[in-house]
Amino acid sequence: MDINVVDRFIEAKSALFSSLADEIWQFAETGYQERNSVRKHIDQLKAAGFNVQEGVAGIPTAFIAEAGSGGPVIGILGEYDALSGLSQKSMSLRCEPSAEIANGNGHGCGHHLLGTSAHLAALAVKSFLEERELQGTVRFYGCPAEEGGWGKAFMARAGLFNDLSAALTWHPWMVNTIWNMETLAVKQVYFRFSGISAHAGDSPHLGRSALDALELLNIGINFLREHMLPSARIHYAITNAGGIAPNVVQANAEGLYMIRAPKNQDVESIYARVCDIARGAALMSGCGLEIKIHSGCSNLVLNNVLNQVMHDNLSRFGAPSYDEEERGFAESMHRTTRPEEIEMAGRTLQGAWKDPKPLFDGIDALDVKRPGQLHGSTDVGDVSWITPTAQCFIACYAFGTSPHSWQWVAQGKSSIAHKGMLLAAKTIAASALELFVNPGLLDQARQELDQRLRGHAYVCPIPDEVSPPIPEQVVET
Repeated sequence: MDINVVDRFIEAKSALFSSLADEIWQFAETGYQERNSVRKHIDQLKAAGFNVQEGVAGIPTAFIAEAGSGGPVIGILGEYDALSGLSQKSMSLRCEPSAEIANGNGHGCGHHLLGTSAHLAALAVKSFLEERELQGTVRFYGCPAEEGGWGKAFMARAGLFNDLSAALTWHPWMVNTIWNMETLAVKQVYFRFSGISAHAGDSPHLGRSALDALELLNIGINFLREHMLPSARIHYAITNAGGIAPNVVQANAEGLYMIRAPKNQDVESIYARVCDIARGAALMSGCGLEIKIHSGCSNLVLNNVLNQVMHDNLSRFGAPSYDEEERGFAESMHRTTRPEEIEMAGRTLQGAWKDPKPLFDGIDALDVKRPGQLHGSTDVGDVSWITPTAQCFIACYAFGTSPHSWQWVAQGKSSIAHKGMLLAAKTIAASALELFVNPGLLDQARQELDQRLRGHAYVCPIPDEVSPPIPEQVVET
């Protein structure tokens, strides 16, 4: 396949899609509330001739756009949710809120670039299939709420990925490489304690403190940490401390907990133990207990066959070229980072860059025999259990700047970010087209997935009775 065809098509659309990414940056809509962002994507996809299903899996901000006919069916995954409380002025070298963003949120993980690039890649694949009169279907998935809402897990539970031959995606990052790292599975759950209020000075013996129960839960979890897998994680937020009056025995208290571990079955084992601790805390404090699962996602299953396809195509395109102004901006942003952040950033590298500099301008090596471990989680993991899946990291930010930070929001509309977004679109599109013209690769990828799963079928970590945590104002509209 001639990658020049892909290159020319995407470069011709660069201005339009850079503008789309900037609009979604400015909307800065958080999980399950991405109404404006979704509308922009859907309107352009319909105008381009895609058949669009809106509101899939019962989620108003999830959609599927499809073009072509028959098999194979290649899925391209897009995201567009922002993070709360990360409003930041574009291109600023210090932390300051943006006058452009009214809701206080910000794209601190680059999903405005992620979804826009995936959209553009799907458009390029559609054009190629039509031009060459090839059989096959390209399907763009509009996936909401990756940041803790795990939209793809709900979509997977609804069976929306079951007929895919493969899935491709990417993530904005600080380097150009293939995502060759396993991630942690996660279950997110509320523990709600109910007690009896009383006057804390006059009659505390008549009260039963729900806040005591929540504290006892945390103490028990701290003792558990020594006796769980070293790579497992439990973290939490107190979402209801029972009020601000210290002279009232708190009748209600609640915490939202994230339990992470390398495999789905590891999470389930730890979750059962945490539930036992919560029951013990309720018993010790004389309180009632409600356990309510919020959401969850699966660990990522790597696929070396697809990773190699993406790496080869990424290498053929090569890194973008940068001018002095771009390098100067990256250097200035790089200076806002701490040494430990730069050191953390280097863990994604296999060896192409031993001497970090502010702007990554190469393609890192791929060593499929040495996968890394990312202690975060992604709902792409649920897709990877169902169909062979691969994704790449593309440099859109100065090296060392951390995701989920004001620095990422500040760089999100830069020309560096736009160039990275276009490189991602080219890599995904070229990889998808290679799979269409060489379906034998899909057979190899499926065989590898079957071998990795070892007979284990996908089981969604979210029970059927748990609905997506969609805010009421979204449901009403």
